[in-house]
Amino acid sequence: MNTRIRKSAVGRGFTLIELLVVILIIAILASLIVPQVMGNQDKAKVAAAQSDLRVLGDALDRYKLDVGKFPSSEEGLSALQSAPSDATGWHGPYLKKEVSNDPWTHPYEYQSDGDSYSVMSYGADGAEGGTGNAADLIDSSTATTQ
Repeated sequence: MNTRIRKSAVGRGFTLIELLVVILIIAILASLIVPQVMGNQDKAKVAAAQSDLRVLGDALDRYKLDVGKFPSSEEGLSALQSAPSDATGWHGPYLKKEVSNDPWTHPYEYQSDGDSYSVMSYGADGAEGGTGNAADLIDSSTATTQ
């Protein structure tokens, strides 16, 4: 009886060829799926950066409504979290959480002359210019006369 159990257990195992075929099938599926997933990840990062820029733009617009001007380049985006010393009428914080880096872990660039602003993400490469995932993403506003 003992030998019968051993023979049937051996007969139920996988051969090396069967294992290699399964591994080959998994490798083929992975080679088809991984590039699509990675492409979606890049698109998701671009969409997240665009969303962040819209949120920052809205917060800057609310800041200007209260204070009468956009934060200076020196004050930066931190003025949305804590009041600058010369900001009369500040009713912030204008963001629920601190300004984080862009999805590629680079800080957002902010420039303002008080009447207009520009908030930028330089994309995947973190350098000005570029195409595709490395393209610059910009949200800006110019003053309008009222």
